[in-house]
Amino acid sequence: MSGYEVEHNIPTKKEEPEPTPRRPDLSTFFSTLELVDTSEPGTHHNANAVPQPENMAAAFRLLANAFEMMRGPAADAHDHAGGEGDLLADMIEVLRQSADDPPTELKGVPNSFLDELERVPKKSLKKTDTCPICVNPFLDDPYPLVVQLPCHRDHRFDLDCIAPWLKLNSTCPLDRKELMKKKKPPPPPQDDEEEYDDMYA
Repeated sequence: MSGYEVEHNIPTKKEEPEPTPRRPDLSTFFSTLELVDTSEPGTHHNANAVPQPENMAAAFRLLANAFEMMRGPAADAHDHAGGEGDLLADMIEVLRQSADDPPTELKGVPNSFLDELERVPKKSLKKTDTCPICVNPFLDDPYPLVVQLPCHRDHRFDLDCIAPWLKLNSTCPLDRKELMKKKKPPPPPQDDEEEYDDMYA
């Protein structure tokens, strides 16, 4: 390469293109999420704050766009080779529908739920195990942070991939099962004795 090419930053045929980042930058998504996420106590000054529809739509749209970038131009190859691309396409479709008709409240999981997800130890991962969302082998990362969803022991994801989805949707993207089980309130205690009437004189 001559000095002219270097000086004018002209690529030569021998240069390899820079690898695309593993995941798109989600900083704008998380900034928007802060405007609509009322699940965490203390994050809003007004306890009765209701998310604005335009902010809700923006959060869903930003994540759909990020997943679209992650899917990339090789999406058709994924679709024909085992169907991994179908999951991401389905997730994008769900996000776009929610962006077009935003819900009145966020139906995602709180951060405490993400913190309590079961971590999968690196030694139990095989070289062929991949994240269903980004389709990258878990072991490509020297320090993989892989979580297992409570719906099925084989539903394992990179935490960086599944966390944004779960902040907007409390369902597993693979089987659509609701992950936040609603706890039934305990039945009121049944006393055999008659109730004490403090008005009795």
